[in-house]
Amino acid sequence: MSLNNKSIIINNISKKFSLGIKRNDSLRETITHLIKFKYNSPYKEFWALKNIDLEIDKGDIVAIIGKNGSGKSTLLKILSKITKPTTGKIEIYGKISSLLEVGTGFHPELTGRENIFLNGSILGMKKNEIKAKLDEIIAFAGIENFIDTPVKRYSSGMYVRLAFAVSAHLEPDILIIDEVLAVGDAEFQRKCIGKLETVSKSDGRTVLFVSHNMPVIQSLCKTGVHLKNGSISTVGEIRSVIQDYLKTLSTSKNRNLLNIEERIGNGKIYFEEWFITNHENEVIDTVFSGDEINFNLKYNCKSGYEKNVLFWVQILYNGYIIFTAHNQLTGDYFTISSKSGIATCKIYKVPFFSGIYSIRLLCVVNGEIADYIENAGEFQIENGDFYKTGRLPQEKDGILLEHHWFNNSIQ
Repeated sequence: MSLNNKSIIINNISKKFSLGIKRNDSLRETITHLIKFKYNSPYKEFWALKNIDLEIDKGDIVAIIGKNGSGKSTLLKILSKITKPTTGKIEIYGKISSLLEVGTGFHPELTGRENIFLNGSILGMKKNEIKAKLDEIIAFAGIENFIDTPVKRYSSGMYVRLAFAVSAHLEPDILIIDEVLAVGDAEFQRKCIGKLETVSKSDGRTVLFVSHNMPVIQSLCKTGVHLKNGSISTVGEIRSVIQDYLKTLSTSKNRNLLNIEERIGNGKIYFEEWFITNHENEVIDTVFSGDEINFNLKYNCKSGYEKNVLFWVQILYNGYIIFTAHNQLTGDYFTISSKSGIATCKIYKVPFFSGIYSIRLLCVVNGEIADYIENAGEFQIENGDFYKTGRLPQEKDGILLEHHWFNNSIQ
């Protein structure tokens, strides 16, 4: 195997923690703990990571995602050599700079300027190399007025600004970033994302990025790793990894409507459940803007035959109706000729930005309400590449429309 293009090789890494055991600083505490352990058996093993195998190429921006407690931070700490694995081996090709917790790597009594030199020295840089980057680091962090102040007086936001600026500008081969960027404001986060893209694409450095912000991950990373209960659930193309992760956040893909009592109608046709499928007819919980999806309404028809049937779906956001669809709008008049069936509304490109959306359902038979459910459930939309340009929508963009621009010169 050629290692020329490899940045990190992780081979069968596992990490065990011993829960219930605390360090004792005095003889009395030690004796007390031994007595408690003997009679109460507080000791418990917890495997934060189990048999992790992973290879990361040079220049990749890799997202590591998963629920809290899935092992993300433990893996990053092992890679950063903050903690040792219980079993397994890691091969790292290059210098690592880590941004895991606010203030990590800073000496509180030193000023911001002094900490820049300290961190540069840790990375093996010479003083003149650090000097050459100094002004750029300070300007990026935006804390010029406080650069000669001891960092123990910095706010958490100032800590993050300086820590990221130092980590990204002192040219490590591998940059490891935990959720700590969430501390910064929106403007600074945009600057960080732009810098990470430059670091990877232009400088060929590797970035490992942990975040719960799916739109940012999707725009920044091509590759992802989903950790679940300390093991790798999925690794590969970022979109499929995010979908695998989002599936773990929902309890059910099907919305059973039979137990809903708050509904009105004569019951000639009534809704049993609804579910969403993608273009491959797979049932999904989470939708990306730009996706082709199907709203499927499973119903029961008591008589087994009804004419002039209207199925109506409304999508609401924060209580406001933003989308209405019914089959008579599109000229699709239904005649039902069975006891049960599924009415499907296809949306070719979901035009909404990220958020949680609610569903309202209505069925009308021959002008009379057969079934109406005000609150039939919710589903999640995440920002996707609607225009297929690599740009993700933002809430301020509003509803997205498929469109094209043309430019004609006038002589």
